[in-house]
Amino acid sequence: MKTLLIVSHPDLINSGSQQYFLSSLKGNDKITVHHLETQYPDGKIDVAKEQALLREHDRIIFQFPFYWYSSPPLLKQWQDVVLEAGFAYGKRGNALYGKEFGLVLMIGVAEREYQAGGTELFSINELTKPFQAMAHKTGMIYLRPLTIFQFGYLEEDQKMDLLIKYWQLLTMENDFSLTTREKWLIAMLKNFIDQNSDSPNARIFTYAVDLIEENRNTIDGLKMVFDDMYD
Repeated sequence: MKTLLIVSHPDLINSGSQQYFLSSLKGNDKITVHHLETQYPDGKIDVAKEQALLREHDRIIFQFPFYWYSSPPLLKQWQDVVLEAGFAYGKRGNALYGKEFGLVLMIGVAEREYQAGGTELFSINELTKPFQAMAHKTGMIYLRPLTIFQFGYLEEDQKMDLLIKYWQLLTMENDFSLTTREKWLIAMLKNFIDQNSDSPNARIFTYAVDLIEENRNTIDGLKMVFDDMYD
């Protein structure tokens, strides 16, 4: 699976939250990071190039700060010109059909405020309806969004937890079963081992992989026993 991460932020270099997540993606050939403001500083979007990128990838992710309940203006402009009739919808417009679509939202307000009675009144699910409608219109599968609230106030363990969820959104199959998560974790650990074989931590990660696989074999064995009991 290849993922296209379309990032929109007018000052990406100076955004601590954006840099925290994007820096973790270096060297991953399964993820294409595409920052719109860097690609198009004059705002003139190459529609053919963007459509070719979309065709080449299986999962499309929009990552942006949640400005006024929507995206920065260049991402809105990108949607207006790239997702045109005949390509994204309408007669013969099925280029995106069956692809997966998700959101990574950086939000400066506390999560508790996005509900009835809160200062923002509406939930994130309600406020992202236009993106859900876009996915529906183009035949894409809408994934559960990753919402990152008040990043600067988070503890390090909370940031790491979000980083794992970020990687899962970008690289894991759209199936949150225990087996799928185990396979994903093993693949990630093995990839780290391959790229850092000289690291003193490599042995620890190898042991972790062996332990996970051993536990999976035990669970599978127990399942077979129970299946036999109830046949």
